[in-house]
Order: sequence, then structure tokens, then C-alpha cells
Amino acid sequence: MANKEASVAEMTEKFRTSNAVLLTEYRGLTVAQLKSLRQSISEHATYAVVKNTLTKIAANAAGITSFDDDLVGPSAIAFVHGDTVAVAKSLRDFAKANPLLVVKNGYFDGNPITAEEVSKLADLESREVLLAKFAGAAKASLFGAAYLFNAPLAKAVRTVEALREKQASEL
Repeated sequence: MANKEASVAEMTEKFRTSNAVLLTEYRGLTVAQLKSLRQSISEHATYAVVKNTLTKIAANAAGITSFDDDLVGPSAIAFVHGDTVAVAKSLRDFAKANPLLVVKNGYFDGNPITAEEVSKLADLESREVLLAKFAGAAKASLFGAAYLFNAPLAKAVRTVEALREKQASEL
């Protein structure tokens, strides 16, 4: 009994401290396949096979009720502590290669999300790529602004030089 209470308390804490939580069904996957999946997301998440009843109690204790109806069959949860998009991509890619893995739903940014929304997250570019694109756009804007501010000055210098040359040729 104390062991179950400790498990629920530990899981409740994971629900509370995770960036996102993604619920999956792994029926039919081998131990080797689950190990491979765990390794593919280990940088950003922990993947745990869970007992449905204890998970429901822990999720409810953390204020999450969106899993209640989907906690049937063999369930496993990805507790995301890093990049949610990277984990969603890894789960999607693994599910393409291993159709027995089913993403049921999730909880992200304080809100429940559907399996379709998890798929949309997977379609986003990674945080690093988005930041790089933003930096490139900002750099291009700065170069454009610098050119814009320099253009009148350069034109004025050329005009003054042309006037000086004209005066020198008239003398």
C-alpha cells in the first residue's frame, strides 16, 4: 500500500513539473522497441509504462482530468522536461515505423491536447530552427535599415562631390 502511495506521489510530481505529458498506448510493442523509443526521447523526456488506475489518481491530484477516459489498455506516458516539439516528432516518427504505438492525447501548457494537436506539434520546426530563422530575418531587417539610413548620406556626398567637380571645371 505504501509503495502505491509513493508511486502516486512521484507520478503526481512528474505531472506537475513536466512541460508536457503525452499519453500513448504501446500494445504489441516489444521490450527492445520500447527501449529504442525511450532512447530516442531521453534528451527531452522520460517514457514510463504506467498503471492506469494509479495514473488517473496522480493526474487528478495534479489537476489533470483529460486522461481519465483514455487510460485503458497498456498505457505509457512521456513526461517532457525539454523540447515538447522534439518529443512529439520522435513519437510521430517512431509510430510511423511501428504502427502499434498510438498517441492518445496529451497535456501541454496547462491545457489538454488531442492526438491531432500532438501531430500538429510534431509538424512544427524545432525551437533552434525557429530561432535561427528569426535571427536571420532580424539581421536582414537591420541590413535593410542600415542601407536605408546610409542612402541619403551617400547621395548627399555624391551630390556635393559633383558640385565641387563642376565648380573646379568652371574655374
